[in-house]
Amino acid sequence: MATPSRKTSTPTPLPSKRPPPRDPSSEVPSKRRTSAPPAPPLPSSGPFVEGSIVRIAMENFLTYDICEVCPGPHLNMIIGANGTGKSSIVCAICLGLAGKPAFMGRADKVGFFVKRGCSKGMVEIELFRTSGNLVITREIDVAKNQSFWFINKKSTTQKVVEEQVAALNIQVSNLCQFLPQDKVGEFAKLSKIELLEATEKSIGPPEMHRYHCELKNFREKEKQLETSCKEKTEYLEKMIQRNERYKQDVERFYERKRHLDLIEMLEAKRPWVEYENVRQEYEEVKLARDRVKDEVRKLKEGQIPMTRRIEEIETQRHNLESQIKVKATDIKETSQKCKQKQDVIERKDKHIEELQQALIVKQNEEHDRQRRISNTRKMIEDLQNELKSTENCVNLQPQIDAITNDLRRVQDEKELCESEIIDKHKERETLEKEKKSVNDQIVQFDNLMNQKEDKLRQRYRDTYDAVLWLRNNRDKFKQRVYEPIMLTVRDNKKLRVNAVIAPKSSYADRAPSRSLNELKQYGFFSYLRELFDAPAPVMSYLCSQYHIHEVPVGTERTRERIERVIQETRLKQIYTAEEKYVVKTSFYSNKVISSNTSLKVAQFLTVTVDLEQRRHLEEHLKEINRKLRAVESGLIALRETSKHLEHKDNELRQKKKELLERKTKKRQLEQKISSKLGSLKLMEQDTCNLEEEERKASTKIKEINVQKAKLVTELTNLIKSCTSLHIQKVNLVLQNTTVISEKNKLESDYMAISSQLRLTEQHFIELDESRQRLLQKCKELMKRARQVCNLSAEQTVPQEYQTQVPTIPNGHNSSPPMAFQDLPNTLDEIDALLTEERSRASCFTGLNPTVVEEYTKREEEIEQLTQELKIKKVELDKYRENISQVKERWLNPLKELVEKINEKFSNFFSSMQCAGEVDLHTENEEDYDKYGIRIRVKFRSSTQLHELTPHHQSGGERSVSTMLYLMALQELNRCPFRVVDEINQGMDPINERRVFEMVVNTACKENTSQYFFITPKLLQNLPYSEKMTVLFVYNGPHMLEPNRWNLKAFLRRRRRITFTQPSQ
Repeated sequence: MATPSRKTSTPTPLPSKRPPPRDPSSEVPSKRRTSAPPAPPLPSSGPFVEGSIVRIAMENFLTYDICEVCPGPHLNMIIGANGTGKSSIVCAICLGLAGKPAFMGRADKVGFFVKRGCSKGMVEIELFRTSGNLVITREIDVAKNQSFWFINKKSTTQKVVEEQVAALNIQVSNLCQFLPQDKVGEFAKLSKIELLEATEKSIGPPEMHRYHCELKNFREKEKQLETSCKEKTEYLEKMIQRNERYKQDVERFYERKRHLDLIEMLEAKRPWVEYENVRQEYEEVKLARDRVKDEVRKLKEGQIPMTRRIEEIETQRHNLESQIKVKATDIKETSQKCKQKQDVIERKDKHIEELQQALIVKQNEEHDRQRRISNTRKMIEDLQNELKSTENCVNLQPQIDAITNDLRRVQDEKELCESEIIDKHKERETLEKEKKSVNDQIVQFDNLMNQKEDKLRQRYRDTYDAVLWLRNNRDKFKQRVYEPIMLTVRDNKKLRVNAVIAPKSSYADRAPSRSLNELKQYGFFSYLRELFDAPAPVMSYLCSQYHIHEVPVGTERTRERIERVIQETRLKQIYTAEEKYVVKTSFYSNKVISSNTSLKVAQFLTVTVDLEQRRHLEEHLKEINRKLRAVESGLIALRETSKHLEHKDNELRQKKKELLERKTKKRQLEQKISSKLGSLKLMEQDTCNLEEEERKASTKIKEINVQKAKLVTELTNLIKSCTSLHIQKVNLVLQNTTVISEKNKLESDYMAISSQLRLTEQHFIELDESRQRLLQKCKELMKRARQVCNLSAEQTVPQEYQTQVPTIPNGHNSSPPMAFQDLPNTLDEIDALLTEERSRASCFTGLNPTVVEEYTKREEEIEQLTQELKIKKVELDKYRENISQVKERWLNPLKELVEKINEKFSNFFSSMQCAGEVDLHTENEEDYDKYGIRIRVKFRSSTQLHELTPHHQSGGERSVSTMLYLMALQELNRCPFRVVDEINQGMDPINERRVFEMVVNTACKENTSQYFFITPKLLQNLPYSEKMTVLFVYNGPHMLEPNRWNLKAFLRRRRRITFTQPSQ
């Protein structure tokens, strides 16, 4: 529904005993903006308390453009209808005093509190201070969702603002002090513990909540110390018991250690015995190595003369091999020259052979030419005889022409027949494509109809069954029945569906009362009737019943200027893409009232089916099938005709071919004879002189033979020279063989001696390696023995522990301890004693080497734990003393405070003929974090006192209890102001009147804190006080600008109207 935008007026402060009557003359037209006139300061009977609100200013905040509110020092009652902006003032107080946006329960971002369409907003709170008022300004940036803070017009930070507010004991997050509209229900949901904490912060001394927190911390640490002392005591007892159990194991451990010490002594002597055995073996190997070394020296001296003779023979062999290489080179050069001469002789022979071959080829060519001339003459004679016997073919041409004409006519008929066949094929393809398209459209129609029927069956089963019955019983109706919108069927199944009768006179073609061109300026593009199709009776009924030909349809442009469209066009119904607007005129005020609703998503008309079109498609399909059959019959006849013409064409072609062959045979013979005569003439002209060719070939062969004889002589001389060089080379090879034989004999003797030398050297190397190995083993055993005796390499053994001083191969002295004298001196005896002692030590099973260490460590730990336990007990006694002192300073004042609250709370309930009490509740006196304030109420005499919970009492009873508890805190409260928003909404009139009287009586006393009471409505004839301030909040489309608001002028004007009315 389109309605004018809202305008909000100024909250007007007015001290009075009851609300003044509304002045209609004060509501004058103004521009489209929110106005808030400043309120003049009002006198008060009492001063402001420290931290009270003196002034509230808002700019572009929620419903306000500009607004300034000046509350009084006592009770401030803010009255206005719902949505006028009362709670906006509460939001301004909360946000202006550094409250969190989420606490209001409206939005979690501060930018959402700025008026829609504005980029910035401002809230300014002026607080009373004896040293000078404190002005806190909060500017809100919507785009950045940030706030900028100012104190007395100077920029500051939110932390500084929070500190200034806390210094004045203002707690906007405490429900006992600040109770916004969306948090009223949460007050009753506060637990006893949370209510105690809120009450302490609200009305208790500053140190009360601090003492409570200290008590909770001290109690927590006391619990931790008690637990620690208990755990340490238990642990200490367990350790003492465990040491008693392990005492016997320690004694057995020391007995085992004595056997292990003897084993250690035996294991220490064993390396010395091993070392002495290896040292003796080392001396024996060293003597054997020296003997082998002398044998190696003698064998090397015997090889020297043989080596010198082998070197002399090797020099002689090198000289002979050099001479052999020279002779081989000469032989190679001579052989190369012989080869070159032989190649030249072979080339001469080949030249002679080529000359003879060329002469033979020419002789063969001449014989072949004579043969071909003879054959050609014979062929010419045969062709001339055949030409004479050929008949005259002049009379064949008319027959050929006649056949040619017949052939041309048959081909024309054949082409015409083939063209008709192609056309028939194209026509059949076109009809088949058209048939497929029509079938697809029919299938699509069937699918759409099935979708519609399925939707109808799911939503309206009776209507669906009626449609099926109608299709089977159409012959029972005189006129056509349309389905499903104009359907009326009642058969023996007793199905009931809606049915209507179309008007007798058609409304479908009636023109609208207003031309569409007149409405296009408002964004209308069509009437509703033009946007869909329907059968004429259906359309007539819709126009008659719903006037769809008078309902225009607009665009987004229409929706944007909908107010203007409604006022200027006076249309009753308007449609846009997303909404429907209905315009009516009030019978009482004659005002135009419009309502808008969002259009629902289409359900049944999303699928449209044209049954008439489907019937036309079925008829068209039958016509296509008939044409296809006709085309198929024509194709069969044309194929038969084409086959007959093809057979006739082949026969005519064969006859024409035979006549043409007969006609061209004579001409072909004449051309062949002429061609053969020309070839014969050319062959007779191409003659060759064989005698001249034979003479030239003979002359060239004689010249080549002379050159060949000279080359043979030169080759014979080269062969003789090569033979002489070969004989010289053989003599040198024989001498070299003799030298090599002598060298091989010497080398064989030398190898035998070398083999013996290698064996001897290998034996020497093995002995030397064994000596080195034994020497290294002696060193290792010595090192091991010293390590076992804890002696370093440089340390000497004291004289009293030495038994003998054996010589070590490396030149150092070794000294086993004196204690070794009592132990066996052989490895077998030592191993036997070791086995015996190890068996005895193994009898002590189940002992751990760490038993003694753990026993000693546990003794030390027992001593340490004993000291720690003493310190913890002293610390625990100190904490208990502190708890006792802090508890006395906290609990006694708290009990007195709760007694005062209970006294006032009970008095308030007694005045309402109800019962209520407040007490300090705890299950365990030492659990300071479980202390809480319990509120118990009784609204009926027949019931018992019940604790105030969100579930047991009604909403009105919870509101009364909450309000009376806050009133009980009012006189005890040390906070500068309290805000309660619409807490009376759930109360019945009796309770509301009683509560209101208590609020007025309590909040208007001297030296009480400032009080804000917000309500949308009040009962009649309520009591009021001179000290209370009433703030009226108006809204509407005709509010004044802020600078035009003058309350005094309006009052004077009202008085003049009142005085002049009786005279008239």
